Amino acid sequence: MSRYTTTEIDSLAQQFDRDGMVMLRQHFPTETLRRWQEAFDALLDERIRSNATAVRGQNRHYITLPFTGTFADETIFADPDVLSIVERVAGDDPVMCQLASDTPLHGSDYQDIHRDTPALFDGFPETPSFQLAVNFPLCDVTLDNGPFETTFGTHRMHADEAMQAYAKGHAPLQAITMELGDVMIRDVRALHRGTPNRTQIPRPMIVIGYSRSWYFRPEVHIDVPEGVYRSLSARARRLLRYMPRVDNADGHAAGESYTKFAY
Repeated sequence: MSRYTTTEIDSLAQQFDRDGMVMLRQHFPTETLRRWQEAFDALLDERIRSNATAVRGQNRHYITLPFTGTFADETIFADPDVLSIVERVAGDDPVMCQLASDTPLHGSDYQDIHRDTPALFDGFPETPSFQLAVNFPLCDVTLDNGPFETTFGTHRMHADEAMQAYAKGHAPLQAITMELGDVMIRDVRALHRGTPNRTQIPRPMIVIGYSRSWYFRPEVHIDVPEGVYRSLSARARRLLRYMPRVDNADGHAAGESYTKFAY
């Protein structure tokens, strides 16, 4: 059930177009996210022990989540308010293409400032949004445990223009603190970076990727077990229509394929 009216969703979409991101405060149930946290803690330990993460900098790990059990929760990835915003800024009939996590540990450092995808066409003005990230943490995000830092408005600039705006102080980095239950929707082209986790406790941030119906990057995908796929609603199946279907979700042995992430 939607929490926002059509007018409110329209306003949030307009804010997204201006800033490149929007926040839904206390949107996901904390009891659901605590179950995610418990399942993720075990997964993080396993993947680090088996050296099966993509390293995003010193002591920072990217892990694709297995699309099964706790993580195959369509009340999260097919949330009607989130999808309403996604559809307004990235077009009707979007595709879900990513379910993963970014986790800085103690000893992590600042990432280089970057975008998560290149422009569609070199030498042309930036296009409307075509790839989005929906982020939500599995703990409170403070200034001490590695908050995401981003710039506002740089998603609609050329890469060079955006870096010049940042260098001149016209597009300063903003640290985004979040509470458990908060949801951030962002255009992945905005200049941003990860920051150090100065605590002893991992800071997991979940990312669900959505894109326009025609956009696909094969290195970023979700392996969907046949049994899970059959259990989903028609809406959820439609979101996952381009994702490979597999016998099981335990596909980490070959390692992460999404290794080039900064542009």
